[in-house]
Amino acid sequence: MKMGFRWYGEGNDTISLDDIRQIPGVETIVWSLHHKQAGELWEPEEIEAEMKKITGLSDYDRKHGITKTFNADVVESVNVHESIKTGKTMLGMSRDEALDNYRKTIENLGKAGVKVVTYNFMPVFDWLRTDMFHPSPDGSTALYYDAHKVAQLTDPQALIDETLNGAGNLTMPGWEPERLAHLPEFIEAYKGIDHDKYYENYKVFLDAVIPTCEKYDVKLAVHPDDPAFDLFGWPRVVSSKEGIQRVLDLNPSPYNGLCLCLGSFSSRRGNDPVDAVKTFMDRIHFSHVRNIKFLDEAGSFSEVGHRASEGDVDTIGIMKAYAEADYQGYIRPDHGRHLWNENTPEHKPRPGYGLYDRALGIQYLLGVWDAVKYNK
Repeated sequence: MKMGFRWYGEGNDTISLDDIRQIPGVETIVWSLHHKQAGELWEPEEIEAEMKKITGLSDYDRKHGITKTFNADVVESVNVHESIKTGKTMLGMSRDEALDNYRKTIENLGKAGVKVVTYNFMPVFDWLRTDMFHPSPDGSTALYYDAHKVAQLTDPQALIDETLNGAGNLTMPGWEPERLAHLPEFIEAYKGIDHDKYYENYKVFLDAVIPTCEKYDVKLAVHPDDPAFDLFGWPRVVSSKEGIQRVLDLNPSPYNGLCLCLGSFSSRRGNDPVDAVKTFMDRIHFSHVRNIKFLDEAGSFSEVGHRASEGDVDTIGIMKAYAEADYQGYIRPDHGRHLWNENTPEHKPRPGYGLYDRALGIQYLLGVWDAVKYNK
């Protein structure tokens, strides 16, 4: 197992690589080119420049005896253009053009040494929460999903505004204002697209891209829908064990795999995260481990600490399953609470992506892993 930490880049993250360097066990920086819009080509020069920041050391580091470096094996994410998801020309880009750019981006990343590319196939929105900094009983704040509020919404624009306000001056992947300014066009394009049609469009994407992944040895890893159920009448197709199996069956190549986010997967009542890990182990190229706590029968939930007893996700069982299988892929903690004065007007982190709770989460996950491995 290779432990990772998601980093949003210089000038776009409240956390530095030097901060991450001091977290025991972190080997992989999970990165992206966050200035790129979905559908745009990632050029070799900008890929090389970002990876050099991650894998290198500064003169200051060398002068002060710092030797720890990271790998840049995992990209999260190369976002999929809406023209691919709908099968229609969108925002002036055809599906064929978007597929060509995606293939070329995979080629450029593979040539640079990237091993895994994460993406999602959610319509219109990426992850969705109703409160970016919801107060917790211990005084921290956390991402929060109010099922009642979403059920009463007739216009998704209100959620867009709230989400972007929560990000401040930081980018919010999946909620790019340039793209979401075209929300009426998206709403119109998704009319008549049901789950079966969406799977058909998904297969077109996989069949077009996977041969390039195989050629350049880049594993493609889909992130489950977050939350894992349909929203606003749009089909979400990576929301259950059956849905995941159907996606894997769309293209049987081992390069068609999962970024199994157990918090997202667990947001659908009845989904069993430990069973999912055991079932799909050989197709899990990357995994996010985090915890949520359900707050009512409607499905409202708050994100909580990584410790299993804090919420409703069996993080011990998850890490035990990975350890017993001697999982060789990549793992990272996912959304954490905002702790110890991280959530102040002057120092707001990106929602869910503060430093301290993710660092604590890493130590907890590694502790479970070590306990299993050393007691065999």
